[in-house]
Amino acid sequence: MLAHTLQFSPDHDEAIFAAIPTAPAVFLLRGDGEPYVSKSANLRRRLTRLLGPPREQSKRLNLRDRVREVEFTATGSDFESQFLLYQLLRTEFPQTYPARLRLRFAPLIKLHLENEYPRASVTRRLGKFPNRDFGGTGVPPVQSSEARLPAGSENPSALWAEDGRGRPSPHVISNLYYGPFPSRAAAEKFASDALDFFKMRRCVDDLHPDPAFPGCVYSEMKMCLAPCFKGCTDADYHAEVARVQAFFESGGESLTRELAQHRDQASAEQAFEDAATVHAKIEKLKPLLSQLPEIVQRIDKLDAIIIQASAEPDAVSLFRFSSGCFNGPIAFSIQPAPAGSPAAGSMESRVEAAITSFPNPGSKSSQQRMEHLALLKRWYYRSTRIGEIFFADDKSSWPLRKIVRGIGRVFKGEKPQEQKTFSATQPEPPPSQDS
Repeated sequence: MLAHTLQFSPDHDEAIFAAIPTAPAVFLLRGDGEPYVSKSANLRRRLTRLLGPPREQSKRLNLRDRVREVEFTATGSDFESQFLLYQLLRTEFPQTYPARLRLRFAPLIKLHLENEYPRASVTRRLGKFPNRDFGGTGVPPVQSSEARLPAGSENPSALWAEDGRGRPSPHVISNLYYGPFPSRAAAEKFASDALDFFKMRRCVDDLHPDPAFPGCVYSEMKMCLAPCFKGCTDADYHAEVARVQAFFESGGESLTRELAQHRDQASAEQAFEDAATVHAKIEKLKPLLSQLPEIVQRIDKLDAIIIQASAEPDAVSLFRFSSGCFNGPIAFSIQPAPAGSPAAGSMESRVEAAITSFPNPGSKSSQQRMEHLALLKRWYYRSTRIGEIFFADDKSSWPLRKIVRGIGRVFKGEKPQEQKTFSATQPEPPPSQDS
């Protein structure tokens, strides 16, 4: 896994230290006992400390008499070091690597579509991904309120396959996950504030609808369609769930468009009070969406390119996060290819070719996806994040020009533009007196 291997002997330590670069790297020391694995910003200095002659009365760790072999790979960034360290620890310490890395799984919003009466919750556990081959569309049956409906149908619930008892079939529909959020508190706040605009249930029990059931406070406040006591038909409830799913998948744009249409229609009909009510909902929605980080997307559709500095000269490192896991790095040279070579072309075309050259990540377990997502969340929400990230849109198109500019900034060591983040605790600033 590591690129270089050196045999270590205390009698020839000076020559060995001279062959080790003074650069960031991930390294592994083998010898007596279990291997020693770590990363360093200056590999020669770190190994000189670990393997050099011990100082008298020093309490520093010294492995000079135990190590027989040194393996290392130079890295260009802390992000690359963290990812390589994760891979190495996972291989060398399969039972204890999560504790060694202090991995904290990313908070996600889970849409329980496999439930007979779907609901949303916050979780750190990632389940199986949806069947990407459904109907050749690559998405599960429930779509947005603007959805692809069957011919002659005007009911969004018609998109739900049924299992013979009038409920969604778990063989077709999978639970969906949205995130990652910076904290569980941020995920819970966003979920709670978002669901205020809908009438999907918030209770956690498996429902057995009974007209004699008294309901709960949400049904009393007209904030739930109350399927628990047959306050609505199953089709109406599933249509409401489809609106919630569309909201999460579009980052709130579906609801913004829907409310804007209702407001314009009310204005056209001179129902100005109704128009004002809808407009107030739009104004309430804006601060919620303005703080939502760009990275919060449906996890199985999240496709991103991360740009980091490279250990190779005149190059940057590209990582791709897709299908819930990382792939890479690929070294991308910023120097133009010679005319007539297969790699010649514009910078945008070279970036596009590099993105398509990433190998298929293959089948990964839910545990591996949660770990990769935890690494992505840890880097993305750092207060001093180094590197840049760009996302594919819902049509799998990449912002190639922005990526090219990002490559230039990373290569030159320039600081990227500050990203907006979602706050679960800080209130929105009051409007200015000029507005």
